[in-house]
Amino acid sequence: MICSNIGINKAGHLTFAGQDTVELAQKYSTPLYLIDEDKIREKMRIYVKAVAENFPSGSMPLYASKALCFKKIYGIAKEENMGVDVVSPGELYTAAQAGFPMEKVFFHGNNKTDEDIEFAIENRIGCFICDNLDELDAIDETAKRHGIVQKILLRLTPGIDPHTHVKISTGKVDSKFGIAIETGQADEAVKAALEKKNVALLGYHCHIGSQTFDIKPFVDGAEIMLKYIAHIKESLGYEADILNLGGGMGVRYVEDDPEIDYAANIKGIADMMKSKCRELGIKLPVVLMEPGRSIVADAGMTLYTVGGTKEIPGYKNYVSVDGGMTDNPRYTLYESPYTIALANKANEPAEKRYTVGGRCCESGDLIQENVSLPKAEKGDILAVMTTGAYNYSMASHYNRIPNPPVVMLKGGESYVAVKRETYADLMKNDL
Repeated sequence: MICSNIGINKAGHLTFAGQDTVELAQKYSTPLYLIDEDKIREKMRIYVKAVAENFPSGSMPLYASKALCFKKIYGIAKEENMGVDVVSPGELYTAAQAGFPMEKVFFHGNNKTDEDIEFAIENRIGCFICDNLDELDAIDETAKRHGIVQKILLRLTPGIDPHTHVKISTGKVDSKFGIAIETGQADEAVKAALEKKNVALLGYHCHIGSQTFDIKPFVDGAEIMLKYIAHIKESLGYEADILNLGGGMGVRYVEDDPEIDYAANIKGIADMMKSKCRELGIKLPVVLMEPGRSIVADAGMTLYTVGGTKEIPGYKNYVSVDGGMTDNPRYTLYESPYTIALANKANEPAEKRYTVGGRCCESGDLIQENVSLPKAEKGDILAVMTTGAYNYSMASHYNRIPNPPVVMLKGGESYVAVKRETYADLMKNDL
């Protein structure tokens, strides 16, 4: 299996976090998001320990909320001594409602509105990741009205292409995110930030992209940022205290994907940074990282019920399920690969290749194509693995379809963290 928390029991059923997925589907109905809480905590502890062992005091990982956001996730992050990053007032509000300490919240976004900034400062947000000069002005003005000095990091683009999908590559010079180093605009932004009276520039942020298996782009990005710290120290006399390296380490969706030793990667990045800092004559900054996908992806599984099959001789076979692009839009958006199984026939040999189609009135509503499965029949339970990241958080109400519940698995027990939506929930804002 692609992950240690997946197996097959004596009944021939797929298990997840040690629990029978067929029984879970019967108990909670489908579509159903399953989240392995123990796996999330395991991954968080790996990051917390590795960052603490390799970087200066104050360094910490920040859970990237956009990967999977609901109240319980913030409670877990708080208990595991992580910070969080948020990318919207909605994520910030959820964190606040969960009782997460606001001083450990970092606010991202390339187009924070004036209302967003006001809301964040009213909630005593720990730090803004400032994306552009207009935002810098707005933060300074709002902080002045509130009589505070607001901490910020400037988001810079290091010009790195991690060779990942173009839609999740964010570190190139022409990205919509951040301020480019190579054009000289970053220097102008640093000067402007240092001149502000109600802004405290703590350092810089960069993020090269997501789902990257090779450590080299992260090392290259960190090296560029350290050189930039040295450049600004020499030219402006300002030495950054904090460097946020973003996230983006890949996860294993299919057997062909490599396994990543996250702790070893962090140590590798740290070893380079320590050496480079000595060479450049700068201090090793406090380091922040923003793991999201690599924390929650393989902690997730989605269960569906097969509604029927369709064979088109000479073309393809379809198996249709009771969910689709509304609860998992990633194949439609990115042609993302997934490992799929029939949970009630997990120990049976594959007989056919299927395209897994969703229930939406949309020809592109597919979850995966050319999947080898045992003969599929109406009523089978179909499991899609590694769906903890960017599934629930990207879910929609297309075709007025309610979202599935989120059921957490912990220590052999299960509990509902997010209720299944009802049709009434879909209409609660209709007038």
